[in-house]
Amino acid sequence: MGKKRFSKKVTTIALGLALTIPALTPAAAAGNGHVTIDSVKFNGMEAPKTIDQMVQTYTKASMDVKYSNGVVKNFPLSYKRLFKSEDKVATNKGTLIPAGTPIDVNGDPIMDTSVEGKPTYFVSDAPDSNSLLNPIKGQLYMVTHYEYQTIDAAGKSAYGIVPASMSLSKLEQDDKTGELTPTEVKKIDFSSVNGLWIPCNGSLSPWNTHLGSEEYEPDARSFELNPSSSARTSVESFAKLYFGDKSKANPYFYGFVPEIKVDKDGESSVSKHYSIGRFSHELMKMMPDNRTAFFGDDGSYTTMFMYVADEAKNLTAGTLYAAKFHQTGTENGGSGNLEWIKLGHSTDKEVKDIIDSGVKFSDIFETSDVPKEGFKAIKQYSYGKTEYLKLKPGMEKAAAFLESRRYAALLGATSEFNKMEGVTLNEKDKKVYIAISDQSNGMLENAADPVDDIKLPKIKSGVTYQLDLTDGQKDSTGQKINSKYVAASMSGLIAGEDMPTADEYGNTANVNKVANTDNLSYSEALRTLFIGEDSGMHTNNFVWAYNVDTKELTRILSVPAGAEATGLFAADNRNGFSYIMSNFQHPGDELEGKKITAVDKTELEQAMEKEIGIDRTGGVGYISGLPSLEDLQNANRDVKSDLK
Repeated sequence: MGKKRFSKKVTTIALGLALTIPALTPAAAAGNGHVTIDSVKFNGMEAPKTIDQMVQTYTKASMDVKYSNGVVKNFPLSYKRLFKSEDKVATNKGTLIPAGTPIDVNGDPIMDTSVEGKPTYFVSDAPDSNSLLNPIKGQLYMVTHYEYQTIDAAGKSAYGIVPASMSLSKLEQDDKTGELTPTEVKKIDFSSVNGLWIPCNGSLSPWNTHLGSEEYEPDARSFELNPSSSARTSVESFAKLYFGDKSKANPYFYGFVPEIKVDKDGESSVSKHYSIGRFSHELMKMMPDNRTAFFGDDGSYTTMFMYVADEAKNLTAGTLYAAKFHQTGTENGGSGNLEWIKLGHSTDKEVKDIIDSGVKFSDIFETSDVPKEGFKAIKQYSYGKTEYLKLKPGMEKAAAFLESRRYAALLGATSEFNKMEGVTLNEKDKKVYIAISDQSNGMLENAADPVDDIKLPKIKSGVTYQLDLTDGQKDSTGQKINSKYVAASMSGLIAGEDMPTADEYGNTANVNKVANTDNLSYSEALRTLFIGEDSGMHTNNFVWAYNVDTKELTRILSVPAGAEATGLFAADNRNGFSYIMSNFQHPGDELEGKKITAVDKTELEQAMEKEIGIDRTGGVGYISGLPSLEDLQNANRDVKSDLK
């Protein structure tokens, strides 16, 4: 996710599917006349055809509930918006500010002064992750990310130079329909952890906290050695806007997982988990043991990581592993076995102490510009080209947790993954699903690379993979890994289809297949994998529903042209209703480069600007119309009466 087709987007889907969830698996319809729910099926929608449809966030999909006597009830879906990131709905020090406006270390709104004499609020157009928390003392809360700002008021790029933010929304839920209404939105204070850097996707922990992210970690080598690098200028800009002092810029402050806790009074607190490692965190997904986690590492030449906490529901100490990919095939995108290399064990405090000591990249590694004895050639995302490194004595822990990808590559892990993004869990089948949004670059055969573990087919529109989890696994040294949820292999599940030329709507990937899989969320109740797109290959991005049993793929939502579908989150039950959160961000982005002939492109751009604004705001909302618990009970009674 993120910009540079490292892009993103958002939409929310309230599935009022409720507590009939245990009956959503094939039912044992007893002979006593009791009718149960046998299955649930999504009926898809066509891709948008008109300008009006192309600028909207909408669904024409529906859901069928099939009962054990064969009767099917249909529930049409619709879309409702909660708010836009530009809407002044966030209460901050007694003043209403836009939901997507970041705040500084003192809690004050960060101002955009790019137009002389006209200061205004910075407003992110990129809402991303939503976590709809389980009720706290009966109250619903939602944490939302605002990932970045595409442009400033002067129209110049603001990506990666403005501090990011999150909000906490207090939601009112209609007892009968499940409809959600925000009654209070507050900005979350990150001053205790030096602010927030590019929060991409996130997840809800099994213990009801929000696990956020910091993506595209600034490269500490470039920051230290190249004053004109984007790493230096971005972090200094961040520090100037956040702290009011660019001398406080430190790349090692960023690239971690922040955990957000909400107490019984609705107040939030933040901690960054330094022992989880520093890399381009797309998101962190916990396994059922409350100890093991897998991650997306977004970018080019990235690494698959696994973390095993010492204690359940406690992420302050643990062991970090990186995967070596042993390819086994190329069918349906590709497949391989995973060997796990232990990088080290640490605590948040130990790593934070290293950061606070003022450690620099040059304290951790020696470098050479050419091949040299004792130095190893690696290639990884943050630096972007081959580098020759040698670890300095005693710096193993600093390397493992502050330069996780570099250290992993030095130890032999694979650093060739490309755009590795969303992650979600199918607990019953012990599978993790992970998105490779764009299968190219390091994942192709590259003889010139320092290592060439991955040699898979080029699929620019991406592949959704499944990882098989198992117990009894050992690491690369033969030591047992203390987890029952270790990924032993991965294989392609859903592959996109690139097209040689654009169609009349400007799509360069098959519009009836997933293009550039990104956000992933799985519903145990519905046995359905939901997929949100971050695609420049589809003019309109979609949210898809994939039934893991029937293998049926259906389009259930379309977001505005040029926008990305983000914030996808399936919550199977909240006070008797279920929801699928999903947002859109940066509407209208990159439309200027599209070859669109089916509609008037100029009129489309004008409509986008009029209806939403191009790269100005993002939307947070949800799909309504799915059956509530009461709907299902009434439908169940109707079915029973049909039997008489």
